[in-house]
Parts: sequence; structure tokens; C-alpha cells
Amino acid sequence: MSNPISAGPERLKPVPPERYDAAQREAASAFEALRGVPVFGPFEPLLHSPEVMTNASRMGEYLRYRSAIGTRLSEFVILLVARDWSQDFEWHVHAPLALREGVAPAVVDAIADGRRPDGMTDDEEACWAFTTELLRTRRVSDATYGRALARFGEKGVVDLAALAGYYSLLAAAMNTARTALPEGAARLPRFPD
Repeated sequence: MSNPISAGPERLKPVPPERYDAAQREAASAFEALRGVPVFGPFEPLLHSPEVMTNASRMGEYLRYRSAIGTRLSEFVILLVARDWSQDFEWHVHAPLALREGVAPAVVDAIADGRRPDGMTDDEEACWAFTTELLRTRRVSDATYGRALARFGEKGVVDLAALAGYYSLLAAAMNTARTALPEGAARLPRFPD
């Protein structure tokens, strides 16, 4: 059964570069200077609000490549967020990156299925508990916070929360826009409504 909320054509379609206004040109240029590639994926719908896109890009560059928890755990957390939001594009981009960074295939498969993965490392378990609790309850218990704090320190806890929030922002934007997957890319399984 298809979900009528997510069905339908893409919205907030990419703006062709020749149709950028001055603010979009400046934002796209800054994006390419920072990232080394033209505006893509989640940043295409965000470019309809150039200031949001520019600020989101800066935050994302830090969280994805230089967070206090490292790139392997950052990619792991991104998968948890993508699964929580059933965000196909985010999953399509980050599942291969998580595997390349050393997240076990069985762990990635369990997240895709919406299951708590078996065989997580201690660091992955701390990130899983923190992120899933935050996404599900909008809070983090003292026990979960204490475990994350002991493993990652205060900066790491802030970065964990920021990763969940930032990738939720991108997922919300792409789900709103109905951002298309590349040809032949698989969608995440959908959970019953």
C-alpha cells in the first residue's frame, strides 16, 4: 500500500544554474568552493532558500567529515536518522559510505530493516542508544547521556545530537521535496502506517 503523503511527483525541483538569482548564485558558488562539487541532493531543495542552504552546508561539512565521534560513527548515526525518516536518498548516499568506513554489513542491514543490530561495537551501541532515544522520545535519559558522555565527552555528545538534528533537517527537506533517487536505486522498506 502506498502512502498518499509521500506519493507523487517531485516538488521543490532543482533550480537550473542559468535561472539562479543573485543570492542563489552566491550560495551555489560558496557551496562548490567548500565542497568541491556543484549543489546536489538535499541541497537542491534547500537552494530555494539560499541562506538556509549555505548555513546547512557549512554545518554538514563539519559534522560529516570532522565530528568529535569520527567518520565511521557519524555515518552510522546518519543511517539511523535516514531509517527513522525513511529517507531514501540519504540512505542511498550514506549506506555505502558507512560500509566503506567499517560499519558491518549485518549492522547496516538491520538498520535498514528497522531492527536493533546485533554485533555492534561498544561505540556503535552508545551511538545507537543515544540517537534512537533522541529520535523516538525527543529526549535522552540520564543513563544514555552518561554512557555517551563517558565514551565521547561533552563535545562528542553535542556532535551526536547535532548529527541527529542536522540529518533530520536534510531528511525533512528531501521528504518535503520528494527528492528523486538516481535511476535504479532501491528504496528503503516502508513500515506500516
